[in-house]
Amino acid sequence: MSFNIDLGNKGEEIAQELLKKNHFEILETKWTFQRAEVDIIAQKEDLLVFVEVKTRSTDYFGKPEEAVHQKKQKLLAKAAEGYLTINELENEIRFDIVAIVHNENQTVIRHIEDAFFPFETY
Repeated sequence: MSFNIDLGNKGEEIAQELLKKNHFEILETKWTFQRAEVDIIAQKEDLLVFVEVKTRSTDYFGKPEEAVHQKKQKLLAKAAEGYLTINELENEIRFDIVAIVHNENQTVIRHIEDAFFPFETY
């Protein structure tokens, strides 16, 4: 596997551990709908959280969360809508980002709740 794939997989593992530690139940990982993939779908009580995980080895070129641009937000919103429809759910939802800088010297994790509101962009 390539370095970027390995780093991305490690970031998703770190994010899942963080969510579990904060009492979220992991419902799905790498869930796809049409062209969109949601890294993690988690639930805490009645709240469904669609989580985008961004992992970098350095923040020299910018923070990981800055890579979640408007097009990606729209794709995540479409996937969330698909997930709710397919599973016949009417839960309250939220979009979070888990931004991780992970290298041999350190791991810095930021869980950004309510990171974006893609439904307002339609």
